[in-house]
Amino acid sequence: MNKVADRQFMPVNIAILTVSDSRTIATDASGNVLAERIAAAGHHLVERKLVADDIDAIVTALRAWAAEPGVDVVITTGGTGVTGRDMTPEAVRVVCDKEIPGFGELFRWLSYARIGTSTVQSRALAVVANGTYIFALPGSPGACKDAWDDILVHQLDVRHLPCNFVELLPRLKEHLGQS
Repeated sequence: MNKVADRQFMPVNIAILTVSDSRTIATDASGNVLAERIAAAGHHLVERKLVADDIDAIVTALRAWAAEPGVDVVITTGGTGVTGRDMTPEAVRVVCDKEIPGFGELFRWLSYARIGTSTVQSRALAVVANGTYIFALPGSPGACKDAWDDILVHQLDVRHLPCNFVELLPRLKEHLGQS
């Protein structure tokens, strides 16, 4: 990937939200994958939380982090499938100010190379909510690795060219009268 040498790396503050009825923090392999990669990339993991597959619980956690000035990015894992309990995309859309459709499209395109047509069952997506990026990933460790290694590690690096999400952080709240 293209990086510019004259820009200095800027760590971002990231929160991880695992959505699951069956996992605990101790058994959260996907959250562990993300936490390890966040640290290895030089970013700050500011908080990690687990909530049930419940739209109100997910919305509450997302709204709290989107309102927190110390959180730049929220990454969710789990609840993006098509079963009756999978409510993460619906919750993300409740708090959404702007969708980033290219994220889900690119994720599924990259995922197709690894899991074939099964990727159509993923409803991975990304949005901006109150000036905070939210990325909703599937609950499998492989999907979290793919999303981080192939997309997020680059887009959350201000040195990535021709553009990245980090350089836009100061301008995400312009419509709110904040900067």
